Amino acid sequence: MYASVADLRAEGVTAAEASDARLELLLDEASRLIDRVTGWFFEPRLLTLRLSGRGAPSIELPVPPIRLDRLVLGSAELSLEPSELLIVGAPIQPGFDGPRFTRRHGRTFPRGHGNVVAEGLWGFTEDDGTPTGRTPPAIRRATMLLVLRSLAPLADDASFEARSRWRIIEERTRDQSYKLDPAKAATAASLTGDPEIDALLALYVRPTPIGAA
Repeated sequence: MYASVADLRAEGVTAAEASDARLELLLDEASRLIDRVTGWFFEPRLLTLRLSGRGAPSIELPVPPIRLDRLVLGSAELSLEPSELLIVGAPIQPGFDGPRFTRRHGRTFPRGHGNVVAEGLWGFTEDDGTPTGRTPPAIRRATMLLVLRSLAPLADDASFEARSRWRIIEERTRDQSYKLDPAKAATAASLTGDPEIDALLALYVRPTPIGAA
């Protein structure tokens, strides 16, 4: 999860508003939603990935590698030495343009389906001076905003207001009457439907892979 119960308590969420267990559930839901709409995940995870060579020196990766432990092409172990293999991954550095492995000295990843296996630690993290990096602060904030938006039960008026406030163009405080902008409803942001949250996530959306339809 990209934020903690302690983070939400520090933002003023009380036990009367939500128990620790409910906040844990909402944090998990928010983190999963962010994974889904961005196409990345933003914490270190141990994974084994099966990739397909394209007959080129480079192979694009579905997520940045933080630490590569093993790389196998067919049945052959490949060297992980920097003189043999360029790894573009995380923690993300300035100029990052997508995660990839590139074989040096004119070598390629032969074309094949699932013919490359990579084992290691993966995730889109930002540099904080540690080997694994940190969850980007914007992702952490977006996670908390998603939880705060979901605190009230779905059937509660407060929940509807929290999900609709960004579309309000007119409001009367005494009657609690307000008017929703139909134009904003029609052009709702495509990630979460909340422009404030979408603005935080927009810079972290995974680009379309080269060659994708």
